[in-house]
Amino acid sequence: MTENDPNAPQAGGAPRDDAQPSQQDATPPRGTPLGAEQQPNPWSAQGAQQPQYPWTSPSAQQAHQQPGSPYGTAVFPVQQPAIPQQRGSGRGKLVAGIAVLALVVGGAAGATGGYLAGNSGQGGGSSYNALTQPVPSQQTGNAPAGSVEAVAQKVSPSVVELVVAGSQEQGEGSGFVLSADGYVLTNNHVVEVAANGGTIQAVFPNGTKAPASIVGRDPTTDIAVVKVQGAKNLTPVELGNSDAMKVGQSVVAFGSPFELAGTVTSGIVSALHRPVRAGGSSGDQTTVMSAIQTDAAINPGNSGGPLVNLGGQVIGINSAIYSPQSSGGFGQQQTQATNAGIGFAIPINQARRTAQEIINTGKATQTYIGANVSDAQSGGAQIQSVQASSPAAQAGLKGGDVVVKVDDLVINDADGLIAAVRTRAPNDKATFTLSDGRTVQVTLGGQPVQVK
Repeated sequence: MTENDPNAPQAGGAPRDDAQPSQQDATPPRGTPLGAEQQPNPWSAQGAQQPQYPWTSPSAQQAHQQPGSPYGTAVFPVQQPAIPQQRGSGRGKLVAGIAVLALVVGGAAGATGGYLAGNSGQGGGSSYNALTQPVPSQQTGNAPAGSVEAVAQKVSPSVVELVVAGSQEQGEGSGFVLSADGYVLTNNHVVEVAANGGTIQAVFPNGTKAPASIVGRDPTTDIAVVKVQGAKNLTPVELGNSDAMKVGQSVVAFGSPFELAGTVTSGIVSALHRPVRAGGSSGDQTTVMSAIQTDAAINPGNSGGPLVNLGGQVIGINSAIYSPQSSGGFGQQQTQATNAGIGFAIPINQARRTAQEIINTGKATQTYIGANVSDAQSGGAQIQSVQASSPAAQAGLKGGDVVVKVDDLVINDADGLIAAVRTRAPNDKATFTLSDGRTVQVTLGGQPVQVK
């Protein structure tokens, strides 16, 4: 989804996945500032509408229908009224089906039954009855290497359910253990409600519960690190290389969808480098990520959980889902974001750099070039204006230039350029290819991320 893109998907729900309603997003003006989070946000002025994004994040349970949004439901992080209301999904809502087994005898079935009875009769015993047979011994061998079962056995002990609460909001999401002494990686939108006096409780697979606190967070990349108090001897995950992933490779997703802790789903990598935009819960900052797309089932509550390869290595953080609205009859539309086979994960190579910086300093640095960009009519990202002395200015970029590639990555729109820049680290050098065939080498800048 891109700014002012007439060809953007128009079908559906945007499950930004935390718990409770957020203010309606406003459609941003063309000319999105790339990496200028320290400046006042032009979308958050009083009276302005909030942007409409179909890419939203699956962390907690309550959903909110955004009136007038062409993309439908947005489920934002852990927001709900001071008096908690009954959740529309999750614990206590499971419905057990009843299977009716019909015994139909006739034709070939009757002939087969007679054959079995005849054979049994030769031994002088009654016909075979499965219910009277001994229970087979349970298999205790290891799961085959590279199977989903083996991945689940390896990774599940490292997955954490995070229950968060603020003064008037609450919800839950997921995370995974980075270190034996309690560092846990998750999404910013899972824990941001607890940033100013709220609480976080970590729930481990064995039922152990412990308080946790925020070490640091980055709304621009939707990454946060929390520390579990008093933790020791936890089981850290093994991190993989997201740059090595290929479309079609099998992946496994972990998390707590609809409060169902310990859930494991599987699928494939559906696409790579997918520019995905998700509005922050307060509407003041926007995440634009170069995401891994997967069809592994991801639902509200999965946010912050790991997406892993069949080697059991984490290659992404489940962060967003696209959920089209469905008709409920008489013009009614569903308000709960649900899986539609289109989920998005933050590449672990990007998250790894940010997480290490947060652990070392308590803060994150945002990569930027210092230019306002918009969608180019002919495709690509058009430079609208360039800040003085910025990396873009030093590289010779000017208003009117249209970026069509960053290194080998094709840029189709403004979000594509923003995502490509934010995926890289400050001081990295990137080659921008312009629509007129020129190439420009840009040394990317870095600036501290401002959080509220």
